[in-house]
Amino acid sequence: MSVRDEIHAQITGALKNAKFPINTPEKLLAAFPDGANTTCKAGDIEVTAGEAGKLLKASDFPFKSAKQVADVIVQRAGL
Repeated sequence: MSVRDEIHAQITGALKNAKFPINTPEKLLAAFPDGANTTCKAGDIEVTAGEAGKLLKASDFPFKSAKQVADVIVQRAGL
C-alpha cells in the first residue's frame, strides 16, 4: 500500500463513526477520535488532524463522507 493510500485509509478509519454532513472545520476536528491531535502515520510521513485541517478551505464544506475528507486532504498534501 502506498503512503497516500495508507494515510487515506487512516483518515477514513478515524472518521468511521462521524455523523455527516460536517459543515465546519471545528466540527470536523471534533469528529476525529483525539480531535486535532489524531495522528496518521505512513512511512516517513506523519500528519495530525490539526495540520491536515489547515489544508482545507471554507468552500470545501460541507463534507458528505469520510472518503471525501480523505480525498481532499491527501490531494492537497501532495501525497
